[in-house]
Order: sequence, then C-alpha cells, then structure tokens
Amino acid sequence: MNVEEILYTVSIWTIPVLLAVTLHEAAHGWAAWKLGDDTAYRLGRVTFNPFRHIDAFGTVLMPALLLLFSGGRMMFGYAKPVPVNFGRLRQPRRDMVLVAAAGPGTNFLLAIVAAALIHTLPLMSGDFREWVRFNLENTIWINLLLCVFNMIPMPPLDGGRVAVGLLPAPLAIRLARLEQAGMIIILGALFILPWIGGKLGLDLNVFWWLVGQPALFLADVVLTVTGLN
Repeated sequence: MNVEEILYTVSIWTIPVLLAVTLHEAAHGWAAWKLGDDTAYRLGRVTFNPFRHIDAFGTVLMPALLLLFSGGRMMFGYAKPVPVNFGRLRQPRRDMVLVAAAGPGTNFLLAIVAAALIHTLPLMSGDFREWVRFNLENTIWINLLLCVFNMIPMPPLDGGRVAVGLLPAPLAIRLARLEQAGMIIILGALFILPWIGGKLGLDLNVFWWLVGQPALFLADVVLTVTGLN
C-alpha cells in the first residue's frame, strides 16, 4: 500500500472513529449529569468537541500505528474516560448501570443512523459518493465493535460497571476488585492469546469470538432494521 492509499484509508476511518469515541464519552457525561453528578459537565466533557475527549495515545498514536503496521486493514482506539463520581448519583447502583450503558447505547444508535444515511447515496455521485459510502460503512462497523467491546463484563469497561450494578452485592464486590487489573486481562486475552495461538498453531482469536461475531450479528440487525439487508 502506497502513501496515497494509506492517506485515503486514514481519511475514511478518522471521522468514524472520532465520532464514535466522542459521542460515546459525551453520552457517559450527559447521563451522569442528568442523574445527579455534574463532574463531567463542569470539566467540559459533555460536548461534541472531539478535542475535549482525545487521548494522545488511544485516539491518535495507537490507531495510526495499527493502520500503518496492518497496511490499512485494522484500526482501533479509545478516548479519555469521562470522570464520574458515582457517589453523587441519586441512586448510585441503578444510575451506575444507566451511565455505563449510555456509551455503548449511543454507539448502537450511531450505527443505525449511519446505515439509514446509506439511503442518501444515490443523491451523490462519483468519487465523493464512494468516499461517503466508505465513511458510513466504517461508522457502522466501528460503532458496533465499540458497542460490543465495551459491553464485555469486565471492569473498567462499561459492561463491567453494568454487571457490578446488576449482580448481587457479594459478586459485585468481587468483580469490582478486578478493575485495576481488568484492562491488562482484557488486552492479554484479546491480543496476546491470539499471538500465542499463532505460534502453537491454535485458534485463540478471543477478540473475534467475543467482539467480532456479536458485532456481525448486530450489523445484520442494523441492516435489517434500516431496510438494507
């Protein structure tokens, strides 16, 4: 892949990724604000301005490196987490679930909106139509991947917080204690295990099992709902 092709690939992934992570984090902050905690609001994190949510490594460097080393075939990233003081929520256990679910829920809605906008492509023409089509398709896929990935029931992911809020107290406490090591466990399972499996000739692609396949199922749902399937 030459430089021009890489730049084109970056152009059709940048908008979907920034939109997905920005609205995901803003949704957390907005939900917390409406449920009693204005921490994110006071820090200016309830905003559509992507620069308020960008993490230098997770939003810029990591996606760029993945694009570069995969030849433009893979891109993934994350934004700065929105600060939430769960103790200030009106009903902390219930509201923690709602705040956590707001991010993945927003990603799912964005996928539906992007799919619906595909119906507008006949109004465009030429290279611009193809560029918009790629952006919309990537918006669907990125948002569904983020939705499913973040709902893995392991703190500090949103799914872990949802699980902590729904489980009986003894189980919730045990799961919450995994938060500090949670991301290491997740990254190890999703990226190191497949690498080890490749060396041993085994299929240990946990990312595909836990994220890819559910995202494909949701993509089928989204395309059916929007009349594209």
